[in-house]
Amino acid sequence: MQVPEFTIETVETLDSEGRLLRPLPGALREREQLIDLYQIMVLTRVFDREAINLQRTGAMGTYPSCEGQEAIGAGIGVAMRKDDVFVPYYRDVATQIQRGVLMEEILLYWGGDERGQKYRDQSQDFPVCIPIATQSCHAVGIAYAIKYRAEGRAVVTTCGDGATSKGDFYESINVAGAMSLPVVFVVNNNRWAISVPLAKQTASQTIAHKALAVGITGIRVDGNDPIAVFEVLDEALERARHDNQPTLIEALTYRLGDHTTADDASRYHDQREYDEARTIEPLIRFKRLLQNEYQWSDADDKALYDDSGKRVQQAIEVYQATSDQAPGDFFDYMFAKPTTDLVRQKKAWLDGLKHHG
Repeated sequence: MQVPEFTIETVETLDSEGRLLRPLPGALREREQLIDLYQIMVLTRVFDREAINLQRTGAMGTYPSCEGQEAIGAGIGVAMRKDDVFVPYYRDVATQIQRGVLMEEILLYWGGDERGQKYRDQSQDFPVCIPIATQSCHAVGIAYAIKYRAEGRAVVTTCGDGATSKGDFYESINVAGAMSLPVVFVVNNNRWAISVPLAKQTASQTIAHKALAVGITGIRVDGNDPIAVFEVLDEALERARHDNQPTLIEALTYRLGDHTTADDASRYHDQREYDEARTIEPLIRFKRLLQNEYQWSDADDKALYDDSGKRVQQAIEVYQATSDQAPGDFFDYMFAKPTTDLVRQKKAWLDGLKHHG
C-alpha cells in the first residue's frame, strides 16, 4: 500500500547567507527593531554559555543549552502580546527574558531553588516544564478557559521534536482541534530527542504533517530565521485570538550543544552534519543581514556582546548572593494548598534532616 504524501513548504525570510528572500514584515522594518531582535539572541547566547560555566564549576545544577536555537525563542517573544499566555519547556530562555522573567530567576531554578519560578514581573506565564510534553495538556486547559471567558487572547506552548512522540502531545493537539481552542503549539525540531535522531522517532513526513490527522493548520518554518518565526507566529496568534483556531508550527533548527550538561553529544552527533549546522546557525545568519543591509559594524557587534556580558554577570551576582532556600520549602510549591500527605512528608523529611545533622 502506498502512503499518500502531502507537501508542506518551509517558510523562510532569510537564506543561509542572511539575504532577504522577501520583504520584511511591518513590525520588523526598522533598523532598531531588527537590532532588538538580534540583541535578544546575543543575550541568550551569552547567558547560555555562562550558565554552562556555572554548572561546570559546581555553582549550578544540570542545565539544558539552547545554543543554535535562539531564533525560535526570539521570534516567539516578539510575536506574543503581553496578555497572551506562555507555557514553556526547558529551552525557552529567549522568550522568557522578553516576557519579563529575570535571568537571576532562571539561574535560581536551575540551581535547584523553587523560588526561581515564582517570577517577580511575570505572574501569568507558566513555569518551565521538565516532564516531556505534559505542558501541552496544560496549554489546552488554559486555552479552553480563555475561549470560555471570551477573552480574545491566545496561548503559546513549546516542546522539542521528541515530545511529539508522546501521548500527551497527540491528545493535546487533538483536543485543540476538536474544540477549536486558541492555542499555538511550537515544536523546536532540533533533530535530536536526547540521543535519538528524528528518523528513529517518527515515520511522519514531517512533524507539521501531524496536524493533518487532527484537522488543524500545520506549518513548517526555518527555525534559524527569527523573522520567519515571527511571521508564522504572528499569523497563527491572530487566528487563535480572533477565530479560536489552533496551529502546529514545526521550527527546523539544530541542537549545537549537549542535550543537557549531563550529556555528551559527541558520542552520537554526526560530525559532518554538526559542522554544516554550525555554518547556518541563527546568530551568524542574522549578523550578516545587519552587516549587509544596515551598516552593522564589528564595533557595534562587540559593544552588543560586551553589554550582554555585563547584564548576565549582574544576574549571576544576584543569583550567587541570594540566601539559601529554607529546608523543606520545595514541599510548599507542589500545590496551592498543601495536602495532608505532603504536610506529613515534609515533617518526616525535616525530622530526618535534624537526625542526620
